[in-house]
Amino acid sequence: MMLLSVNIGKPRTNQWNKSATTGIDKRPVDGPIMVTAPEPAAPGAVGLAGDRTFSSGHGGPDQAVYAYAREDLDVWQNELGRTLPDGVFGENLTTTGIDVNGALIGERWRLGSEVVLEVSRPRIPCRTFQGWLDEEGWIKRFTRTARPGTYLRVIEPGAIRPGDPIELVHRPQHDVTVAIAFRALTGESDLLPRLLPLEALPEELRDKARRRIA
Repeated sequence: MMLLSVNIGKPRTNQWNKSATTGIDKRPVDGPIMVTAPEPAAPGAVGLAGDRTFSSGHGGPDQAVYAYAREDLDVWQNELGRTLPDGVFGENLTTTGIDVNGALIGERWRLGSEVVLEVSRPRIPCRTFQGWLDEEGWIKRFTRTARPGTYLRVIEPGAIRPGDPIELVHRPQHDVTVAIAFRALTGESDLLPRLLPLEALPEELRDKARRRIA
């Protein structure tokens, strides 16, 4: 399990959503890159030095870092018939050898020798993602496959670089994966009760699950 690339956003005009600027255009950079926990009151703050978001629905402690697997990018690359470089899905971390969507909510990864990240929530696709990929019906297609990638919160800060090993250091005692949480939040209402006991899942998502169940 390895960190294939570390990707930082290049601000560009957002013609697809309300915010005037987007950081979805992420490109691989050389390390080391510092990873810290963003302040809750800092709009757009993320965990990687030099990166940020420009939408109120992104960033913050529970969405400090976004990871997507190279293996899943390769599947999409074949299905779409186009080259998909590391970072093209807006991910900060492109991984290899680890089942990102099969990760349990609340499990922890050590990257390199310093950084520990905790799986917090799946990525929910937005209009900016649709426009950026420029694929007809992209949000529905992405949602249907349930390969969303995962957001992570920062437990222990430090420096990371491409090529760092990824070690699974904690796996909680439940069976709710990133993919299951994603499916629950995007239409499979029978899965919603499984989200309620997950303390590592952001409270806003558990509240959403409670409202939908009610």
